[in-house]
Amino acid sequence: MRKLINISLLLFLSTVTFAQDFTLSGFMRDASTGEELLYATVLVKETGQGVTTNLYGFYSLTLPKGDYTVQYSYLGMTTMEVQIALSVNIKQDIELSSGGINLDEIVIKAKKENENVTNTEVSTVTLSMKDAKLIPVLLGEQDILKTMQLLPGVSANSEGSSGFFVRGGDADQNLILLDEAPIYNASHLLGFFSVFNSDALKDVKLYKGGMPAEYGGRVSSVMDIRMKNGNMKEWKVSGGVGLISSRLTAEGPIQKDKGSVIVSARRTYADVLARPFLGDDFSDLSLYFYDLNFKANYKLGEKDRIYFSAYNGRDVFGTENFGFDWGNTTGTFRWNHLFSDKLFSNTTLIYSDYDYGFKVQAGGNAISLSSGIYDYNVKQDYNWYVNPKNSLRFGWQGIYHRLKPSQFTIEGSEGDGETLEEQKALEGGFYIANEQKVSDRLSLNYGLRLSTFSNIGAYTEKTYDEFDNVLTETTYEDGDVYNTYYGLEPRLNATYLLNDVSSIKGSYNRNYQYLHLLSNSSSGTPTDFWIASSTLVKPQIADQIALGYFRNFKDNIYEFSVESYYKNLQNQVGFEDGGSAVNNTDIESDLVFGDGRTYGLEFYLKKKKGDFTGWISYTLAKSERQFTEVNNNSWFSARQDRTHDLSIVGMYQITPRLNASASFVYYTGDAVTFPVGKYFVDGSLVNLYGDRNSERMPDYHRFDFGLTYILKDSDKFYSDLNLSIYNVYNRKNAYSIDFEIDDNGQTQATQLALFGIVPSLTWNFNF
Repeated sequence: MRKLINISLLLFLSTVTFAQDFTLSGFMRDASTGEELLYATVLVKETGQGVTTNLYGFYSLTLPKGDYTVQYSYLGMTTMEVQIALSVNIKQDIELSSGGINLDEIVIKAKKENENVTNTEVSTVTLSMKDAKLIPVLLGEQDILKTMQLLPGVSANSEGSSGFFVRGGDADQNLILLDEAPIYNASHLLGFFSVFNSDALKDVKLYKGGMPAEYGGRVSSVMDIRMKNGNMKEWKVSGGVGLISSRLTAEGPIQKDKGSVIVSARRTYADVLARPFLGDDFSDLSLYFYDLNFKANYKLGEKDRIYFSAYNGRDVFGTENFGFDWGNTTGTFRWNHLFSDKLFSNTTLIYSDYDYGFKVQAGGNAISLSSGIYDYNVKQDYNWYVNPKNSLRFGWQGIYHRLKPSQFTIEGSEGDGETLEEQKALEGGFYIANEQKVSDRLSLNYGLRLSTFSNIGAYTEKTYDEFDNVLTETTYEDGDVYNTYYGLEPRLNATYLLNDVSSIKGSYNRNYQYLHLLSNSSSGTPTDFWIASSTLVKPQIADQIALGYFRNFKDNIYEFSVESYYKNLQNQVGFEDGGSAVNNTDIESDLVFGDGRTYGLEFYLKKKKGDFTGWISYTLAKSERQFTEVNNNSWFSARQDRTHDLSIVGMYQITPRLNASASFVYYTGDAVTFPVGKYFVDGSLVNLYGDRNSERMPDYHRFDFGLTYILKDSDKFYSDLNLSIYNVYNRKNAYSIDFEIDDNGQTQATQLALFGIVPSLTWNFNF
């Protein structure tokens, strides 16, 4: 590790110059709204040197004294060239106008056209909201998470679900951030919708590997989602009305070109539509979810700007006698400050709250289960644009976690009900990273993160014998630090240009994860809950390497890539056979710990220009786990192990007003555990199960189709009508398979399919 640090410092210091150069810096924005342009490109034509804007649209480029032609570009907007006489430091803010991109031009990289070949990002996808607009999905709801599932290395949790797995990892190994606030459950309606209202969002970036050093806390992926800032030029209203939900967004300037605000809301009304068709027993049925997004920002001066964003969303389902609900609340305050034309600072305060549970009224008793996790987070990040060949990032982060794993109560019954102790912990991170252009062909992005995690009392720590009996109990007082972990996480990405249209990229990263989701189900339910690492539960560790070939064809009209990866997982957490997350105060005694491995090949071919656009995505992969107490310590398939995963997406601009889209999905059935025998106890059937995940569900495939027709398109008003048909050929894909005894005493397999063909119609507008 010492050698790695020394080499990194030498690579950095070897190219730091101390000549009297001058700096060109500023912000890039959308001319029509004032929104900052993230990852936009600044290129000096005479030297070929360039940079991209950061997450707040800021850029900085240091050059020798001279006259230059500087090209500012962002895909989907008109490129601007500016003549610069650089003899002093210059602050140059740029506003780009729309380039009139057709709706069908799906843009996966919001950068210059060959940026996928030349940049140092590996295993990374950037998605704008235009990408998700035309893709047909379940019930017509735009969903960025479901669009991501159509890309290589990303697979759906289950039928119609917005939950996802990345490169064979578990669902809880994905870090999902909304304006830097962690979202612990990104699903509505048991996973069929995501919590993200696309009308309120600006940009999404998913790191499947090669995570930058500023991110930590998860071992499989990072999804960084940014909300719109709001229109700084004029007030706008947009929204949509669908069969089961409606949404409305308003945005506009607080003070023109100085500050803006956006408010966005979405709500479903399935219970209102269904009530006339239900009996009196369901007259009090509640079945809906809602999302509220808010963001405001204001420029305090040339060097300072503040942001405040908030999100609240909740699911409510039930009647007077039964119900469950869950929801997220987040708040983020950020302060951008320019110390100089080379040093950019971002200070962030974050709050995140996720809670869930259910309640059942049975006779005179009310049974309830609840759980939650609450975070208080502070971050400090710096960008130092040292010179055209080096861009340094460094900073730190501190998180105070409060986890309330499970409270199970039975009202009206004495002595029943159990509560797991609240867990408290401090998680920290310190990082430094540099993006370096070593030569015209070789670019590096390398860094190091130090993560820390400390358990804090009050808490009672237990140890167990081999039969899960309690051996010792140690009680810690409030504020006592009784266990601490440290982890060094090196990160390295490298890009070597073979020529202007092709490159080879590689990456290595190590990640630590200190929080774990315990679940007995395949989709999120109120019986799932988060626990912290402890003396017994070690932090998860992942080491991932990736190597890929990237190539563009026909003047960047086509993009092709193939990536291979291998990920080694340590300290994986699961339940032993028969273990349960419900009403269990000795939950750690039911856990098993082991290793995992995932590896695969990802192929991606995309056409991004013309009347016909789209992509083909194919993943060949394997995901396995090994626990001493499971399957006699043999390797077995993880539930999300899918050998083949294929997605084909196409869009066709039939006329200027009419666009057609379609997608086809196929993947290998999930690994499952089926019974291999049966016996009866007091007349009740008991199934005898075989090795874990030794069987397969039937293969999954589905075809979706969509049409979008523009009803009105003027300067003052726009509207379109979207028709989408989910599962066009009515495939009965298996969601679950149960085994029951028929009238003849024979065991029969019964398949449950959730969705047949599902048409939907949505009217979208803005003015």
